[in-house]
Amino acid sequence: MGRVTELRLLPWLSAEGKPCFLAPGDGGGIVSRLADETEARQLAVGRDVLGSAREVLEDPLSPNAEVRYAAIRLSECLADVLRVAESRGRRLPVADGD
Repeated sequence: MGRVTELRLLPWLSAEGKPCFLAPGDGGGIVSRLADETEARQLAVGRDVLGSAREVLEDPLSPNAEVRYAAIRLSECLADVLRVAESRGRRLPVADGD
């Protein structure tokens, strides 16, 4: 195994809606720790929202507004989880020669 991708994709967007990146370090800096905590919180929220959405979607009498709200929250959480996955995937070691 070899190098790690140079920049870390952070779990938030800039004020302009653009991706934010962190220059490499030892992983112990304030921004790196904040990113780790934010990712953990995003994953936990995603689990909670998924549980709530399942309850709404399993009830055939759920009002349309509740179903719509569940879908909106699920899509927000999916975007967060995909960003976390991309960020972590970028930090995986790359095999030499690849």
